[in-house]
Amino acid sequence: MSAAAVRQAWSATEPAEKCRLTAALKPLEAVPQVLDLEQSPGRPAQPELVHPSAVPKRGLGQPAGRAALLHAVAHIEFNAINLALDAVLRFGPEMPLAFSQDWLSVAQDEARHYLMLEQRLQAHGLAYGDLSAHNGLWEAAEKTAHDVLARMALVPRVLEARGLDVTPGMISRLRAVGATAEVQLLEQILAEEVRHVQIGTYWYSSLCAQRGLDRVRTFHQLLAELMPGRVPVGPFNEQARAEAGFLPEEYRF
Repeated sequence: MSAAAVRQAWSATEPAEKCRLTAALKPLEAVPQVLDLEQSPGRPAQPELVHPSAVPKRGLGQPAGRAALLHAVAHIEFNAINLALDAVLRFGPEMPLAFSQDWLSVAQDEARHYLMLEQRLQAHGLAYGDLSAHNGLWEAAEKTAHDVLARMALVPRVLEARGLDVTPGMISRLRAVGATAEVQLLEQILAEEVRHVQIGTYWYSSLCAQRGLDRVRTFHQLLAELMPGRVPVGPFNEQARAEAGFLPEEYRF
């Protein structure tokens, strides 16, 4: 499999096509060559992207609220496909081949998660793009495009790790209102997302060791520099974070 095939999936605008191309990717045979990634990856015209404060908040007690949650998580997973493919294309040329293989596997997981969420969303009478969403994940990708260490520190280990913290609460609230299908879906996604964050931790720690940096101090410095105001706030999913390779002092400021 060549980097050109990865680039084709990265560039695809329609979710179904992006997922199909991502699922079809095979392990790379060599470290990818440098590709021009000045433009953003492919995404559909909808959903409308708005400021996070403008995304409507709905309770989970009603079907509309559960549909809105599914839409929000589907949007995260769609962006996560692009993020994982971007890691391969943007940083693969400077990293060991195992780095690209890891992030290809993450992209394929995220594509599968997206399709599961989309199917459940359709059961609520909605399609991806019917509701507004925010662009926080990709904005973080842009801020870290200059350095693989920054990307590994802040995207999987801040934004995706936050999902490990908040998803159990979502599951509890969904279980309380009898939303069994949504509970099962989020439980599966949560279990698999731990590995994704662990992959980020592995490569972040490896890069810190390679560069002679203290991983805790460097993590705090990068967070303050590139994501001011994003200091992690509990409650934390201590077990999931430990499984994902976190040191408590990294997120307990």
